[in-house]
Amino acid sequence: MLSYKLAVAIKQANPQETSSIEVMQYALNIILNSLLIVIISLLIGWFTGKLPDTALSLTSFALLRFFSGGRHLKTAAACNLFSITLCSLLPHISYLIQDYLWIFTTTSLMLMLVFAPNPDVNAQIPHHLYKWMKLVSLLMVTSNLFVSSSVIGLAFFAQSLTVITLKNRRSPQ
Repeated sequence: MLSYKLAVAIKQANPQETSSIEVMQYALNIILNSLLIVIISLLIGWFTGKLPDTALSLTSFALLRFFSGGRHLKTAAACNLFSITLCSLLPHISYLIQDYLWIFTTTSLMLMLVFAPNPDVNAQIPHHLYKWMKLVSLLMVTSNLFVSSSVIGLAFFAQSLTVITLKNRRSPQ
């Protein structure tokens, strides 16, 4: 695996001032998977003539996900495939919702209001930041009521679906 080889090379280059190979491999996996999603999605956008909208889709989805959290798929490969498909497809279907954009945006807003944030348990985000994460998520989604971008609207809608949880949630104090 590339992340393991890179981690070993980094460790060998500077054994005293680096983290363990396992920690570096984990971090490098995240970085490499993210790069893979971005590069392949942008290449698809370029080949299909939708590069700016693909970049907008990627950025909108990723920024909202950063603040709102959301469910994870079981494997990195599934996540990569889903993310590439989603961010490459949205620019091509966004015209379909133009007349219904306000419905998608207000639905996203309601989902964020009820379920965000839904952070990854490994992120170890202090609970006192949850209200700010929710506020930023709500402001981001609300901004599309003024921007009126169907690409952003679909990206936000797709991301808002990932924060839904049917488990009995305890609200952080």
